[in-house]
Amino acid sequence: MNRHCHAIVTIAGHNKHMQNLRLRVMRPTDLDTVLRLNNEAAPAVNELTAESLTAVRDMCDVALVAANRDGDVIAFLLSLAGGQDYDSENYHWFEERHVRHQYIDRIVVGEQARGTGVGRAMYESVFERARERSVTDVTAEVNLRPANPRSMAFHEHLGFRRLGELETKGETVRVALLARAVDTGF
Repeated sequence: MNRHCHAIVTIAGHNKHMQNLRLRVMRPTDLDTVLRLNNEAAPAVNELTAESLTAVRDMCDVALVAANRDGDVIAFLLSLAGGQDYDSENYHWFEERHVRHQYIDRIVVGEQARGTGVGRAMYESVFERARERSVTDVTAEVNLRPANPRSMAFHEHLGFRRLGELETKGETVRVALLARAVDTGF
């Protein structure tokens, strides 16, 4: 499956040690680090097992990591097309509304990479893929309970709008369901 490859990009950040970041396709050798980053970010994202991470990554047509100049993975993003057999309450919410979308399942940016622009660069890759697929929206969700204000501010800054809210995980988590039209420029 195409993982949507992009060239090396330089991202100027606030941290002098994060001046050069490389976005690339996620490799099988990245999965241990991605799993660690993901689970360290809980509860902002749901924890995964090695098996569940591999399963969702295999459904994704955009699976990216960002590596620093030393090659260390410091951020990742997983995104999949509509019409997948993905067992996610949030994904199904968009599917049930027949939204032609590119769904961002998760993005995690390590603390040392925050403020560098890596999140925005990864989202630009998702929007590029969405344009290639001729879909109308990029969709995502952000936790409201437990709250994830950093992610909500990031999405609002990028122009995402709230379409609804959903109680998930046996009503232990409440999410805002977000979308942004693909035809709006960054």
